[in-house]
Amino acid sequence: MTRIRNALLTASVLAISACSTVSDEASIQAPASAPAAAEPVAATTSERDTMFALFERADKDELALSPLGAMFRGIYDNADQLGDFYTDELEAKTKALAQRNLTEIGAIDRAALNETDKLAFDVFKRNQEEALSEFEPDILLVNRARPINHFFGLHTFYPTLESGKSAAPFETVKDYENAISRHGQYNQIVSRIIARFEEGAANGVFETKLTVGNMVEQLDTQLAELPETSPYWGPIKEMPDSFSAEDKARLTKGFERSVGGIYGANTKLRDYLKNTYLPQARDSVGLSEMKGGKALYEKLVRDTTTLPLTADEIHNLGLSEVARIRGEMSKVQKLMGFEGTLSEFFTFLRTDPKFTPPSREWMTQEYYSIGKEVDKRIGDYFSLLPKTPLEIRPYEPFREKFQAGGSYQSGPPDGSKPGIFYFNAYDLPSRPITQNVTLYLHEGAPGHHFQISLAQENESLPAFMRFGGNTAYVEGWALYAETLGFEMGLYEDPIAWYGTLDDEMFRAIRLVVDTGIHAKGWSRQQAIDYMLANSSKGVTDATAEIDRYIAIPSQALAYKVGALKIQQLRAKSETALGDDFDIKEFHAEVLNTGALPLAVLEAKIDRWIEAKKGG
Repeated sequence: MTRIRNALLTASVLAISACSTVSDEASIQAPASAPAAAEPVAATTSERDTMFALFERADKDELALSPLGAMFRGIYDNADQLGDFYTDELEAKTKALAQRNLTEIGAIDRAALNETDKLAFDVFKRNQEEALSEFEPDILLVNRARPINHFFGLHTFYPTLESGKSAAPFETVKDYENAISRHGQYNQIVSRIIARFEEGAANGVFETKLTVGNMVEQLDTQLAELPETSPYWGPIKEMPDSFSAEDKARLTKGFERSVGGIYGANTKLRDYLKNTYLPQARDSVGLSEMKGGKALYEKLVRDTTTLPLTADEIHNLGLSEVARIRGEMSKVQKLMGFEGTLSEFFTFLRTDPKFTPPSREWMTQEYYSIGKEVDKRIGDYFSLLPKTPLEIRPYEPFREKFQAGGSYQSGPPDGSKPGIFYFNAYDLPSRPITQNVTLYLHEGAPGHHFQISLAQENESLPAFMRFGGNTAYVEGWALYAETLGFEMGLYEDPIAWYGTLDDEMFRAIRLVVDTGIHAKGWSRQQAIDYMLANSSKGVTDATAEIDRYIAIPSQALAYKVGALKIQQLRAKSETALGDDFDIKEFHAEVLNTGALPLAVLEAKIDRWIEAKKGG
């Protein structure tokens, strides 16, 4: 999800919007060793200790700038603060940290480290270089001008955070007082958001009318709901019985006042976007058609895929994959006995009522059933299993319209709260049952839930590897996880088989339409039409997805690029190792050191193959 870390819609998203490099990492004790296949070189004590001291110090310094990020880590030292978002001071501090970290990691003798610690060295160095690149003047100018959109922003993130069902704790009187304090800072941050939009407008950098209109609608939806029935009131409804009557009355009054302030700030933001900014916003949707957008998109492509790819290369890869998957879909069409063209088959799947879920509750129970089937088989493919439980929920009504078909929100690293697989129950006819199995494998187990939970539960990793990462790995793993449904026997039903092909097609289409929109001048409707012509996605779903790509350029490229790399590495391992290949070992190697850049992951798997062959 942008660095959609920890399931996408966490505090890190706000941090990126405010200042592209703020991390939501916290300190841990320097480990004895991270899990790895082989340790052929002994690390000197001084070099290793120096490096892990740097990791710990960098983590503490970055955490100090991100109280909400700390909250998602279960650290509540500054839980009364929202954070210094959208300020020049935050940018200056973050840039200085990246410069210092890069200087200090450069002074460490990499050759003296063991193979696992070389991974940590490489990832940390790359992270700092990428962080520093965000402060290139042309890049910073464009990013500052677009502080929020309808996917990532305080206005949609904050209601969920403060609902009593997310990372913000509501167990003690102090927790409630902290929430009131955070609420009181909301208006100030909204004022900074407006100032950033104004700054962009003064520099001739404008967000799209489409994105701004969607934000206005989101704010209208929230403002139409009474505070007492809004997510903000959830903690008041669930106030612990142990609180005194005096505290209950005092806290309730504090919530009435502070939540009223949030509504006032949202009204101010809505009115500004609708009346002042929207008339100036650009009609075009492609990033390359915005001032400074072409260079930004080229950078985003490299950052998102973690590979030196161009927009043209990705566009052509997408066209090739779309053609291949259409061939596979034709096989399923024949198996289902449908006469007609592939486009007519898509229409049949899109419109026949038997493919429409009857209710939200039915969808919930269906995902529970799928989860039980996966649990029966998972031990045949994985030796590493997360301790964090997985919960299944529909999106809340206030945000469901603009969300994708599903997403994942991680639990805290100690496993005390579940990770959450969210599914979208808005406009049920646009949510065909064909997608259920593959969506669960992607967002739930063994997709995001396994990868994110296993990384953050692994205390032997430095924090930036436990909680950091990149979209190509995170989403590439989740898409690869969908393919495991074939081996698990979950796609024997042609409907489910078609569903996973449709989702794979969805990711291949993204390569075509994202680059089409942002590098080749495609219109929004052209992109929607291409998606409808090559998949059974409904108009609602296709439209929401295209609007997502418009709002967050390049992020959608990561899925297919990452999955293809992991599939390539598995095929390479199977060929090289033959009967010695163990799928559980391979998955452990991919998962046990966090979300690595793809080139770093490939080098690691190559070393594992050589170690296995040599053993």
